[in-house]
Amino acid sequence: MANMRRDRTPEERRRAMAAVDELIRWIGDDPKREGLVDTPQRVVDAFLEYFAGYEECPETYLKRTFEQVGGYDEIVLLRDIPFHSHCEHHMAPILGKAHVAYLPKDRVVGISKLARVVHAFAKRLQVQERLTAEIADCIQRVLDPIGVAVVIEATHACMTCRGVETPGVIMTTSRMMGVFRDDSRSREEVMKLMGF
Repeated sequence: MANMRRDRTPEERRRAMAAVDELIRWIGDDPKREGLVDTPQRVVDAFLEYFAGYEECPETYLKRTFEQVGGYDEIVLLRDIPFHSHCEHHMAPILGKAHVAYLPKDRVVGISKLARVVHAFAKRLQVQERLTAEIADCIQRVLDPIGVAVVIEATHACMTCRGVETPGVIMTTSRMMGVFRDDSRSREEVMKLMGF
């Protein structure tokens, strides 16, 4: 996926702000009320932050690798990567943490790059299942390791604050590739390292 960065024209920004203004009116409030008069501008600015992942190419974070690892040939794991995303069905927040592991073949990547990959995919309209798969697939495609394991735990405001209104539930998804899918001992080892 190529970098999708583009400039927004003043007209595009004006239309986005007008849409927020209309939504405020539609829910029954007055967009000209003192507390809301600057809300359309703030919402548009916030959306540019929330959805900055559309302007990133996660694969680029994994391009710079290191081959000199002193013979290291065990699991590399980054646990508890906090992220926020938005449900593509209701645009409600998804808050969670990702655990990302891989078993290198002959090269490793800087650990901060794993977090950057998580954030780049999370800052898009998402469903948790796809987010999990996109992170794992990207690492597999670019690093070509012996195995990749991604587990995501998250709460979904579309379920906790509306609809069934069930707070406190955590959804867990996983994607195992290579040795972590094919070998039960390797899968058990990585899951134990992740805290499961």
